[in-house]
Amino acid sequence: MLKSLLSLVVASTGLFAAALPSLAAPSDGFRISGPFAHENLAIYLVHGASTAGPTPLTLQEALEKNLVRVHETGSVNQLDIENTGDQEVFVQSGDIVKGGQQDRVLTASLVLPPRSRRIPIASFCVEHGRWSGRGSENAKQFSSSAAVMPTREAKVAMKAPPPAQTTSRENTAAYGRQGEIWNEVARVQKKLSDNVGAPVASPKSETSLQLTLENDKLQTAQTAYVDALRPAAEKDADVVGYVFAINGKLNSADIYPSNGLFRKMWPKLLSANATEAISKKDSGSDEAPTVEAVKAFLDAAERGRSSEKTLIDGVRLETRDADKALYFETRRATGAWVHRNYLAK
Repeated sequence: MLKSLLSLVVASTGLFAAALPSLAAPSDGFRISGPFAHENLAIYLVHGASTAGPTPLTLQEALEKNLVRVHETGSVNQLDIENTGDQEVFVQSGDIVKGGQQDRVLTASLVLPPRSRRIPIASFCVEHGRWSGRGSENAKQFSSSAAVMPTREAKVAMKAPPPAQTTSRENTAAYGRQGEIWNEVARVQKKLSDNVGAPVASPKSETSLQLTLENDKLQTAQTAYVDALRPAAEKDADVVGYVFAINGKLNSADIYPSNGLFRKMWPKLLSANATEAISKKDSGSDEAPTVEAVKAFLDAAERGRSSEKTLIDGVRLETRDADKALYFETRRATGAWVHRNYLAK
């Protein structure tokens, strides 16, 4: 049975309450609008019914309010995270955390319960070579999460399911993926420097992706994309997600159970999309895909081979691995889903 992503948005009964199973039957209560385009970046909006209940804080909001702590553990590929506040906190795969002994990117989406204990969370380094405090930053904790990973290739490297392997090979595989991410960060830094006409690496740490994303010339180049595309997603109260394409090729999709959570994430995501589009401006561009092609991309990912694992108590991640796309769904033990992410391979 085909499982339409957008029908699931409508079928779900709540992010913070029990919901229909994630494999609910298709429904007609959805639509995709677009494309809305600027230069080589095109977005498509996913419209559906928002679920009831409060909208969680984002990781960015919680860190700014000092309600979440992200701790170093001495391991590149694992951090600890704890929610010290009274509200749930949404963490999205691809969130970059700044500080510690190296800037990191978090690999899975989840919701932290209020007053949680320290919970392990998988990560990869997005800064090569540093293993100490940077300037006045705290080497044991992370201070902010203002950006997300701006490259599909790195997201695939960190999230794609590994091939069947013995436990003894897992550390080797993780190190191999870490190398891919370092290489991708270096490639993106070079492309961004070429396309904005100035170096974007920071003298404070030339390998830091986070510091690159804070570069003034890059942020100026992002502005035209953001100004052109941000309003489209903020007009309607039924927008719960979006899909984007760069140079005419479908890239990724992020879908949320509510317009409230989407709107919180939207500025951060769009900035990352603009960065990725800037890095690929010299790669040649085709016409933006049709809405029918967008639907086919989502449906194909949903039909992939399924596997599941527990992230934290009461939160599970389902991965579906198709020939040309990946699908990730984080959901609670009740069946209520938290985030859906689609990646073209």
